[in-house]
Amino acid sequence: MDNYSFQTVPVLHFGAGSLSQLVEQITALGASRPLIVTDQGIIKAGLIAPVEKALASSGIAALIFDGVIADPPEAIVEQAINMAQSAKADIIIGLGGGSSLDTAKIVAALAVDGAQPLSEIYGVGALARKGLPTILIPTTSGTGSEVTAISILTTGETTKAGIVSPHLFADAAILDPELTAGLPADVTAATGIDAMVHAIEAYTGRHAKNPVSDMLAIEALKLLTGHIEAACTDGTDMVAREAMLRGSMLAGQAFANSPVGAIHALAYPLGGIYHIPHGLSNALVMPHIMQFNLDKAATLYAQLADALNIPGAESTSSETRAQALIDYLENLAVTVSAPRRLRDVGIAETGLEELAEAAMQQTRLLINNPKELDLEDAKRIYANAW
Repeated sequence: MDNYSFQTVPVLHFGAGSLSQLVEQITALGASRPLIVTDQGIIKAGLIAPVEKALASSGIAALIFDGVIADPPEAIVEQAINMAQSAKADIIIGLGGGSSLDTAKIVAALAVDGAQPLSEIYGVGALARKGLPTILIPTTSGTGSEVTAISILTTGETTKAGIVSPHLFADAAILDPELTAGLPADVTAATGIDAMVHAIEAYTGRHAKNPVSDMLAIEALKLLTGHIEAACTDGTDMVAREAMLRGSMLAGQAFANSPVGAIHALAYPLGGIYHIPHGLSNALVMPHIMQFNLDKAATLYAQLADALNIPGAESTSSETRAQALIDYLENLAVTVSAPRRLRDVGIAETGLEELAEAAMQQTRLLINNPKELDLEDAKRIYANAW
């Protein structure tokens, strides 16, 4: 067996009511002046209220930065960093979906004296040191950002880039499924499929796949596929909500150690150019890239099909069982009413070449894919998805 390493956040609080651990966790980290990094949607949904109440009960007054937007641009991150510095914040609390959590991680890293400029920390391992303590509280079940050492930012008009460093791991994550109960069905579907993609790509990664990430990916996929329909049908079904949040977290831990591949590489331009939400972007290209990967990843896809006990996957042929997995996931996406074609989200056929060229810039991700992919392959995949 090849050597491998595995990292995750040091403290996890999980379960209904676990938000009650917030003040104790702040105190344990020696902090008292938090900055909450979030977005207007969280404010309007009232999800900030229980956090403020928990802090106020212990005499902690939190400053709130609520300017995060989807696919956060550098300018937004810089604004949050400036607020943290002006307020002399000594801990950053990220509250929301992946964009808020990703922003919070970067704010924590760079809101300290002597920090590197944002422009110098893109890529893998460029961030030199740990910043402020960080607590992350997800309100969706998709990105797994609360347990990853990755942040994705928009770096230009249409481009997205990643920052990957163990210094971005949060000091604690609080996962309270009650905070996800109001998530609309379409967002539940898209973020749930996003988490499934994390699990699938972690399990099939070319370089860092390992026994721990494999175990987490399989369990995540069981939870997510088994409960996404119920979560979309009844947002107050707390059994389903808890399973989705747990599945998202486990998938996040898996891909934090066995990175994602071409599905994400081809999804990023959909967000960067057309501002399609990340989870939906993944859902749109997932089956087409899995089909492209089939001849190289059939054995691994078949293993996932076996783990899920997918009907029709009883064949002794790996290719047949792998195809059953792809068909099953596509049917599941239809069941939860996720858009299935690029044309359904307003992308013109004339834009496919630009998408392909942008995807080929995601070399950090493409190297992990089980099958090598070039520009012509990307064009064909987008055409199939259109």
